[in-house]
Amino acid sequence: MKSKSAALPYIVWMLVFTIIPMVFIIWYSLIGADGEFSLSGFQRVIEPLYMTVIANSLKLALICTIICFILGYPVAYILASKEYVNKGFLLFLFIVPMWMNFLLRTYAWLTILENNGIINSFLAFLGLPKQKLIYTDNAVILGMVYNYLPFMILPIYTVLAKMDHSIIEAAQDLGANSNQVFTKVVFPLSIPGIASGITMVFMPAVTTFIISNLLGGDQYMLIGNLIEHQFQRVGDWHFGSALSVIMMLLILASNAIFTIFDKDGEGGAIL
Repeated sequence: MKSKSAALPYIVWMLVFTIIPMVFIIWYSLIGADGEFSLSGFQRVIEPLYMTVIANSLKLALICTIICFILGYPVAYILASKEYVNKGFLLFLFIVPMWMNFLLRTYAWLTILENNGIINSFLAFLGLPKQKLIYTDNAVILGMVYNYLPFMILPIYTVLAKMDHSIIEAAQDLGANSNQVFTKVVFPLSIPGIASGITMVFMPAVTTFIISNLLGGDQYMLIGNLIEHQFQRVGDWHFGSALSVIMMLLILASNAIFTIFDKDGEGGAIL
């Protein structure tokens, strides 16, 4: 009985702030402006204009995820290495920015990349021409990578840190060199952390709208911006809800894939 009463506040919280809003979103996605059942919102999603927005969102999120993996895996590997003595300080450096407000972190890049920002001011000081850094795909990707890189590093680090080193020693005793140990032992055992990191980077990246608004410009349109516009500016809750349902399905599919690779829940333990 005590466990049930202790869980009651969490159940109420989930009901009020998660389940009920999701029910409303699904309801609005299935009705038209006349209040009758309609799939017009989902039909609009497949129009070329909106498919282009979705495709661009997926492309940038995929690029961000790949870059985060390329940068994050070596860092996580170094952090988990017994030979590296400053791992605590390096891990601290990656965690500290997460204590700062997400919006402030993104605004910092705005001041760095803008036409009269730090980089272009430095180029002007050297007598070099200014570069178009802000309001581009590269600026959006940079903002994504900066904000989401820790979410790639930490799950991989958690799995690598928990790895049984006796398995590595056994492989070495059997004659495996360092490359073989990594490709046949370390990397396969770190797949749960990789799957978790990919999930935790790709899904926020594909749905972001703050980063694309600030670093891509107000007219820059990703699927997150499209959903925001439907609710905040256009007032078309039916189409916005249909887009939101599609994103929820993508999240559920992503979580299903993550569960296949991380059955023990090790990848997200640190978070």
